[in-house]
Amino acid sequence: MGRRYELSDVEWDALSRYLPSVVTGGRPRVDDRRVLNGIVWKIRAGAAWRDVPVRYGSWQSIYTRFRRWALDGTFERMLAGVQADADAAGDIDWLVSVDSTIVRAHQHAAGAKGGLRIGRTTQDHALGRSRGGLTTKIHLACDGLGRTLAFVLTGGNVNDCSRFTHVMAAIRVERAGPGRPRVRPDHVIADKGYSSKAIRADLRRRGVGHTIPERADQQANRYRRGSRGGRPPAFDKQLYKRRNVVERCFNRLKQCRSVATRYDKTATSFQATVTIAALLQWL
Repeated sequence: MGRRYELSDVEWDALSRYLPSVVTGGRPRVDDRRVLNGIVWKIRAGAAWRDVPVRYGSWQSIYTRFRRWALDGTFERMLAGVQADADAAGDIDWLVSVDSTIVRAHQHAAGAKGGLRIGRTTQDHALGRSRGGLTTKIHLACDGLGRTLAFVLTGGNVNDCSRFTHVMAAIRVERAGPGRPRVRPDHVIADKGYSSKAIRADLRRRGVGHTIPERADQQANRYRRGSRGGRPPAFDKQLYKRRNVVERCFNRLKQCRSVATRYDKTATSFQATVTIAALLQWL
């Protein structure tokens, strides 16, 4: 019986094929499964790297492997592969919900070098000042079953609707066989924060249906203009009730304590942390 947070045999088989090949020689290499279990333990528990149990090996080796895999895109390939398997099995519900969530950054997350500072925002590391202090915002699209399809990181002070097209562009589910990746949902659900003419026009151009409620100020402006204000956008109240899946998606992501509070200094590391949490959803 595996210890808490460790990958099962089925989960390991699903992920191991995406690990980079290893050149033999030199010191004995710590087993990849052991290291990956240590990485998952750290992300689920929200502990410091130095506090990873010794049964997973040296914490320096685990952190080095985590950074290497984060930089070479290994975790992204894992997520893409798991999504492709689900799509081949017809297990993806393409009723997509889009929203964002704020993640408070721990004091240890600040101070990464090399970031390009613009005003109070460190653009390179997706950190920004908001009412909650130093925060990161996860802009995310999930399928109809509440599993992460794609996400984008920004500082916590970035407006939701300004990253909508970036999130939609990040949806890319590879085919298990021949054929182009699927990038277009059947329908998109979002809250009033995404109610804008530009977003509705972009979705219409792509042939994607949408259910987005109109803001009160937009309604008042349309009524004020009379016949020149145009018709109100179509809105299905019953379908909109399914938007709660994205809130449940965030809830499951934040069960990983390293997602609920950001401890990573760099955007690359936090991107990998959120990707691993999304992987656990699919597995």
